[in-house]
Order: sequence, then C-alpha cells, then structure tokens
Amino acid sequence: MQYKMLVLDMDDTLLTDDHKISDLNKKVLLEAQAKGVYVVLASGRPTLAMTAYAKELELDLNDSYMLSYNGAIISRVKDDLVLFEQKLTPEQIHELYDYSVKMKTHIITYLDEEIISETDSEYIEIEKEITGMHHLKVSSFKDTVDRPAVKCILLEDPAYLKEIEKDLKAAMPHLSVSMSKPFFLEVAQNGIDKAASLKKLAEKLGIHQSEIIAVGNAGNDLTMIEYAGLGVWVDNVTPELRDKADLIVASNNNNGVAEVVQKYILN
Repeated sequence: MQYKMLVLDMDDTLLTDDHKISDLNKKVLLEAQAKGVYVVLASGRPTLAMTAYAKELELDLNDSYMLSYNGAIISRVKDDLVLFEQKLTPEQIHELYDYSVKMKTHIITYLDEEIISETDSEYIEIEKEITGMHHLKVSSFKDTVDRPAVKCILLEDPAYLKEIEKDLKAAMPHLSVSMSKPFFLEVAQNGIDKAASLKKLAEKLGIHQSEIIAVGNAGNDLTMIEYAGLGVWVDNVTPELRDKADLIVASNNNNGVAEVVQKYILN
C-alpha cells in the first residue's frame, strides 16, 4: 500500500512529554513530505497552539493542513485559510456550564484566543502551559460567553472525570464528547470529531481512507484511528484502548511516529 496522508495527534503522540518534536521525528516527517505524502496535524489544541509546530515541520511549504479543536476547524497552514468550522451555540455552552456546576467540575472555553473560566485549577494551568494562551478569569461565565465558541473542556480529577464522561454522554447525546487527557473532557458540536474532519479533508484532496495512516494515544483520537487505513497507537496509549488499533509502536518519548514513517512510508 502506498500511503498518501499521515495524520498525527500532537500531545502525547508526536510531541514528547516536554512538548517538543524530536529530531528523528522531524527528520522523517520532512522526508515523508519530500515523497509527496501529506502530513496533517490533528489535535484538540486551538489552532493558535498548533501553528508553530506545523511550520517547524514545514507544513506551510508543503501545502498541508491542520485539524484543530478536535476537528471543529480545518485550516490550511500556509495562509490560515479556514476550510471548515463548526461551533457550539451560546445556549449549548450555557447548558454545559450548568451541568459543570451541578457535577462540580471546572469548565473552560475559548474566545478571542483566550481561555475563559470562572475558576482556577491545576488542570487549567496545564492547558495554559500546553497552549501558551492567556487565561481570562471572569466573574460570570455565561455573561462573558455570549456568542458561539468552538468547544468546551470539563476538567477534574481523572477518576472522577471518567464517571462524568459516561454521565455526560447519556445526558447530552446531541453533543460530541471525548477524553483528550485523563483530566480533560472535551465537548464539541454534534458530529464533530477527528475522523469526520479527516474524511472531509481527504475527500477534498482525492485521498481514499485506505491511503491514510493515523497515529494517536487517547480517546479523542479513536475515531480517526478506526477510520484510517492504518490506525496506530503509540505505546503510551490510554490502556483500555490498546486493542482498538491495527498497530502499536514505541511511545511518544521514544520516536513512535518515526517508527511508523520509516516502516510504512519511507520503506
């Protein structure tokens, strides 16, 4: 099989634990693009928090794309052209806020390239560190969030949040719910996930799903892992998902992405 597209989750997959692209991963991804393979970043991160990495990998020079906010936005790297965008309505966000208050979790969303919340939390601090975005703590979440936003995240202790995930999926089946980290429960508009946006992009580029490799590590990657012709987990995958991919490679800290590229694209 000649693969034409490689789709990569970022945190805990492409990136090492210190949020860097290893030299080997970068080298083989540049080589893959030189062979004409599209390298696409697909992350729960905001677009702003993906762009520098995309340009480090020369996605702008190779006319490639990013799926940000778990696929709620598809954009072209070289000129920031948005091909697709789907947001939550203010009413849906307020409904999520009420649910969050009832269930005693933290909740954030994003407006004007800022993280919005009413509360402080060690988990919000992690999101600030990952994205590099400013955190605006407000007195009233509902009053501040008076227009559509791409997604919300509920944040709390992992063991508790796992229970919340099951409850929220049952309580709000009209929304898309997935776990990106054990303490990040992500919520987007109904039908929004990485696979749905990957399918849109692949169809635009004339690439069949059998010609796609997808690599991830967490619940919000599962749909694209199942959609791709070759679905791959890095070894640090969420344990209960280990049997859901075609292949498991080395961890994010041990060049798992490079292992995939060397075996299935460069060879």
